[in-house]
Amino acid sequence: MNLRRNNLRLSFVASGSPQAQSARRTLTALHGSVPIADADAIVAIGGDGFMLQTLRRHMKRTLPIFGLNRGTVGFLMNEFREEKLIQRIKSAERVTLHPLRMIATRAKGRPRVAYALNEVSILRQTRQAANVRISVDGKVRIDPLVCDGALVSTPAGSTAYNLSVHGPILPLGAEALALTPISAFRPRQWRGAILPRNAKIRFDILESDKRPVSAVADHTEVRDVISVEIEEDRTTKIHLLFDPEHNLEDRILNEQFNS
Repeated sequence: MNLRRNNLRLSFVASGSPQAQSARRTLTALHGSVPIADADAIVAIGGDGFMLQTLRRHMKRTLPIFGLNRGTVGFLMNEFREEKLIQRIKSAERVTLHPLRMIATRAKGRPRVAYALNEVSILRQTRQAANVRISVDGKVRIDPLVCDGALVSTPAGSTAYNLSVHGPILPLGAEALALTPISAFRPRQWRGAILPRNAKIRFDILESDKRPVSAVADHTEVRDVISVEIEEDRTTKIHLLFDPEHNLEDRILNEQFNS
């Protein structure tokens, strides 16, 4: 899409919060709003959760998305300001992300495919720890990992859940994925691995009847899985727009120096 055109066509979407809805009405009155099918860019108003919903909903459209923070953390958003919105979008820096594709298989039923921009995680469903066999590119690496769970994170998502469970922060240009355990019991000293972004990761759930596990791709959950396959979907491109003075690369770098 050409963001340099004079009559930039914007489609405004907002979360259900009163703040976000009020901002959408104000900005729509100032700039108008066209259907997404006719837009040059989407303006998403809300918090990070709403941004992730917007990205998943319009993943195949390849439209650039400019976020305005009317939520809490706003890591994926720009500062909310009413003035000079068109100029900000035209001068914004573009970040292209590729989602993770999760194929979650249950004992019964068809495999479930879902996409994640932050991470794919597996989590125990009961009081008992999960037993998981981990393979990378067809080679078994850990058998078993006894844990509360594990996750595979993208660079963009490495400062989210991954960081909270002591995983590494990955720069956007790292060409890598983080594989991080969640409360590992055996092997107790294993802290995870940094994998090339073209790696294919597989979790096989051992004793799945006795120790059930769910799989979560961002906000899509599949319960009682027996295996989960994860890899980056290079065919799908998601374009985020950021103000030059506060781009995503800087935000990820800053997280490494926050106390």
